[in-house]
Amino acid sequence: MEETVQIGSRGDFGVWAIEVAKQIVSEQGFELARAARDGTEDDVRAAGNALGQAITNALLEVFDGLLEDAPADAS
Repeated sequence: MEETVQIGSRGDFGVWAIEVAKQIVSEQGFELARAARDGTEDDVRAAGNALGQAITNALLEVFDGLLEDAPADAS
């Protein structure tokens, strides 16, 4: 999620969303599964929170990008 992606259509957004979801699941999902298998309840909670934070960060990233391209309010 470090690089800038130009989203010009719904299809572009779909591709971006799929790639970001794959990255989040491969990184954070693995940690959650490992915590569920080997960890304590606190480990599972921390891994779940990290997964939720990664999703939140991705959503805020795309929201911020939408705001950058939005026309200024004329009020």
